[in-house]
Amino acid sequence: MGSEGKAKDMNDVDISEYLLDRLKQLEEEYVRLKELYRRLEDEKKFVESERIRYEREVRRLRSEIERLRSPPLLIGTVSDVLPDGRIVVKSSTGPKFVVHASQHIARDDLKPGARIAMNQQTLAVVSVLPLPKDPAVYGFEIEERPGVTYDDIGGLEKQIEEVREAIELPLLKPELFQEVGIEPPKGLLLHGPPGTGKTLLAKAVAQHTRATFIRVVGSEFVQKYIGEGARLVREVFQLAKEKSPAIIFIDEVDAIAAKRTSSDTSGDREVQRTLMQLLAEMDGFDPRGDVKIIGATNRIDILDPAILRPGRFDRIIETPLPSFEGRVQIFKIHTRKMKTGNIDFNELSRLTEGASGADIRAIVTEAGMLAIREERTEVCMDDFLRAVEKVLKKEAKYSGELKGVMFV
Repeated sequence: MGSEGKAKDMNDVDISEYLLDRLKQLEEEYVRLKELYRRLEDEKKFVESERIRYEREVRRLRSEIERLRSPPLLIGTVSDVLPDGRIVVKSSTGPKFVVHASQHIARDDLKPGARIAMNQQTLAVVSVLPLPKDPAVYGFEIEERPGVTYDDIGGLEKQIEEVREAIELPLLKPELFQEVGIEPPKGLLLHGPPGTGKTLLAKAVAQHTRATFIRVVGSEFVQKYIGEGARLVREVFQLAKEKSPAIIFIDEVDAIAAKRTSSDTSGDREVQRTLMQLLAEMDGFDPRGDVKIIGATNRIDILDPAILRPGRFDRIIETPLPSFEGRVQIFKIHTRKMKTGNIDFNELSRLTEGASGADIRAIVTEAGMLAIREERTEVCMDDFLRAVEKVLKKEAKYSGELKGVMFV
């Protein structure tokens, strides 16, 4: 019996160990299956999200195909809105129709003069279109600001102060004008000889203000067909209103703002019509909003008196030829990035009497070219003296400003 009991006890131990091992194996299998289930659930969610994404893409592509297959729409103009809700429209082909409008269009948008799109078959109004704008108008807006600051302008301290008061101050601190009880200046005109810094001042304004800057050359308003110039003027001011605060800089404004004459040529009459549109936009019946105007010209003597009156150009600022101190300052501005020796700026200023800022810049550039020609990295006083003689003698052939000037 003793041997049988021992054998039984050993069998019980073996069974217990077997059961424990089996239980451990089953637990490990359970953990493995649980992890597999979790991964499968994640994959199921991923597949489900991908299915939804692909279904959306399929719906989008189908709607795009349907949209491309849809017939083209006719463009028309609203002529009148009838009391019963129907619309009198004039199609682009010419005749007028009385049509219905889609219920998704706000009735306030259906005003006489509005551009609309109509179904080609039923002629029903399906959408309201924005007013057309010439692509050239969007090209007038300056995207990349010029790298010119007021520190880059020499000899025009008083002019800079007046420009900042007339343009920047109303845009940055309009409450000051409200407290004083005056209307801020609407615009200013820069005039003076060529090369005295008019366009440079406008570039500095564009750099220092956060307003939208729109640059137009006066000759760009002169168009071939009747009414095109006036339309461009109207659209430029409309763009400025939409993106206000804005500054419109009209360079060489004398191209369209010359004195009106009794000329019978069609070209002169068209320029005068463009001028009248400009006058109306600058100070007409409709409010101009937060839009400032800067004009620049070399020939203020030929401008029409109507554009010079207060209310259009409230400030007329002259940019004269630089004085002795101004020329010294301009020389220092243009040479601050150059490697120079002992330069006598006072002597250079004395020799360049009557020179403009553009002339001085040309002299500095020419002095640097003389040094490069001799393979030197430092520009000396002799280079500047030779540059003065070369640049201003070339100008003297036309202006005679350097007669009697001694070059050393």
